[in-house]
Amino acid sequence: MHSIEWQDFERVELRVGTLLSARRNEKALKPAYVLEVDLGESGIKTSSAQLTAHYSTEQLIGRQVLCVCNFAPKRIAGIRSEVLVTGVYDADGKVLLASFDHPLPNGARLA
Repeated sequence: MHSIEWQDFERVELRVGTLLSARRNEKALKPAYVLEVDLGESGIKTSSAQLTAHYSTEQLIGRQVLCVCNFAPKRIAGIRSEVLVTGVYDADGKVLLASFDHPLPNGARLA
């Protein structure tokens, strides 16, 4: 891995969002959910995420997550994914969400 400049990091728009809905993405080759994320003033965005190993749809609703908001939209298994919901792979290669301990305003930017 190589070093980046501070200006490079500042270009990545990381914001807090609240998951409003989650449903199975039936068209995905690997199990995934279609998520609706409330990003405050930026609006409600859609994402496709492979979170099925650790989370049921019910466990996702209301959870606050960290999203990359300035990637270009991408079509994933029939879904227009507008944000990247961030997470980390566990020892088994399954994704755990990057989330917060205390409630934050939707759309708050990572400092």
